[in-house]
Amino acid sequence: MIVLIGAALGVAFGIFQAKRRGGTGLDMAQHGAAYGIAFAIVALIINILIVRTMTG
Repeated sequence: MIVLIGAALGVAFGIFQAKRRGGTGLDMAQHGAAYGIAFAIVALIINILIVRTMTG
């Protein structure tokens, strides 16, 4: 669940960044995808750390 929330926040943040910089629709899609993937990876690492500390 944390990973999906992180991906959604990343997509929203990427689209916002592209709009702020005056990008086109394709720019917004590319930034949204890139930030979505990056935020999802960070959220996955956080999720793994949480699970490992709870079961450790």
